[in-house]
Order: sequence, then structure tokens, then C-alpha cells
Amino acid sequence: MSDGFAEMIIRANGFFTDLRANNTKEFYEAHKATYNAEIKKPAELLADLFAEDLAKHTGKAHKPKVFRIHRDVRFSKDKTPYNTHLHLLWSQPSQAPTASWFFGASPDYLLLGMGVMHLEKDSLTAYRNMVDRRGDDLTDAMEGSGASLSDWGPDPLKRVPKPFDQDHPHADLLKRKAFALSTDLADGWQTSGLLKTLNAMLPPLLPTWKILNETFPG
Repeated sequence: MSDGFAEMIIRANGFFTDLRANNTKEFYEAHKATYNAEIKKPAELLADLFAEDLAKHTGKAHKPKVFRIHRDVRFSKDKTPYNTHLHLLWSQPSQAPTASWFFGASPDYLLLGMGVMHLEKDSLTAYRNMVDRRGDDLTDAMEGSGASLSDWGPDPLKRVPKPFDQDHPHADLLKRKAFALSTDLADGWQTSGLLKTLNAMLPPLLPTWKILNETFPG
């Protein structure tokens, strides 16, 4: 049974398609009220509701976030002012890296993701040590999830970092500076409802999340 969020996705896809064709302040300001009422506000409700569901599934509190439509163009060659997608994030309330959940919707994709995106220094070392020790567990969990490794985050290294062997059985994972899985929503999600569909997608991802949560407890 539809929960009303399918209508939000339909409206978002239409809005972002038009915004792609006319990514200007003039267009956005003329349609700002529609965006706020029909996309941003229901997205905030979805974020709050799914945060409660994540807490039930994981036993951990998650803070919801709806990403701003305004782009940060300071370091980008593309100076178009607005994002043409809807992105939501759920992360544990911690200053340290933790495994976060991600929902993305655009005219090109509709997906749920999970991972640790900002691996630097100590957290990168912790990730690599986990892959070295528990790489088989991690790959088994990944295969069972039905999800794919995502390209989000910085490009992987060209070589396996020291002190690990270049022929390490999990060389590809060791080269990564971010780790995320993503999976597309299955056809027919509109009938079941978006929130129910997202909840049904969680259990296959939980084994991978648990390994990451043990590595990055927050």
C-alpha cells in the first residue's frame, strides 16, 4: 500500500528534470515554494520516520539529514547553483566516523546505500586492518547483501598500500579510501510504499553494517 512518498518521488523527478534544463536562480526562485512543499517537507518526514526504523533494526540512534539543494561550487568547475537530486543521510551522532545510511533519488536512479565515506588517518588504518583480518567475513556479507560496491568517495589507490602485500586476497578493498554499498529499489516499490520498501531492504545489508559498526563504533 502506497504511503504517499511515491508522489514525492514523482514530483521530485519532474522538478529536477526541469531544473537540469534551467539550472538558474530565476527558475529555482520561481518554483521554490513548490520544492519546499512537495519535495523538501515530505523528504524531512521520510528522514525522521526512517531514522526511527533504523534504530529498531540496528539498536543505534541515527540522526537524519536532508541535503541542501544549493551546491557548494567553490572548488567545482561546474558552477550551476543547484543539485538536481534528492539525497538523505542517516548517521550515528558521533564525531568519529560511523557506518551511515544513504537514500538517493533523481531522474536517473533510486537507491539505498550504506557505508563509511570519510576514511582518513586513524579511521583509514582501522578500515585496512579490518579488511586484512576479516576480509573473508566482509566479502561474504557483501555477497549476501545483493548490493554493489559504490563509486562514492575518492578514487581508489592504484597499488595496495604498505605494509600489505600487493597480492593480498582483498587487494581491491585495501586500495579503497571509502567503502559503500548501494542497491537499487526493486520494481513495484510504489505499491508496497517507499518506507516499507526501504525497511525490507535493510536485513540483507545488516551483516555488512555490523562489521563496519564493530570497526567504527563511534
